[in-house]
Amino acid sequence: MPILRQIAAYASVGAVATAVHYAILLGLVEGGGWRPVPATLLGYVAGGVVAYVLNRRHVFDSDRSHAEAGWRFGATAFLGFCITFALMSLFVERLGAPYLLAQIVTTVLAMFVTFAVNRRWTFG
Repeated sequence: MPILRQIAAYASVGAVATAVHYAILLGLVEGGGWRPVPATLLGYVAGGVVAYVLNRRHVFDSDRSHAEAGWRFGATAFLGFCITFALMSLFVERLGAPYLLAQIVTTVLAMFVTFAVNRRWTFG
């Protein structure tokens, strides 16, 4: 798949996974009284499951086995998880930024890193 089309497909899958992530974040913070950092991490995991299924099928058309691609995706997701934890902790807890603005910036930065890793290593 041409790179621009692949980026567009990755962004579309990311939008769906991010919607799952944000729905959990908002529900837990606003409805459940959770603190933003634990809520966003749980949302990140749920969004990651959605992202694996859709990226494997619609973005990277990988022929790697699920056993191999799965652990690689998990490792890449863990990298994104660590980026999310570090940036949200910095922005919200240290700098006092509004959690939704911090989450938007965090999501964009993590997306660029994980796309590159998934394209070259996970599914490539």
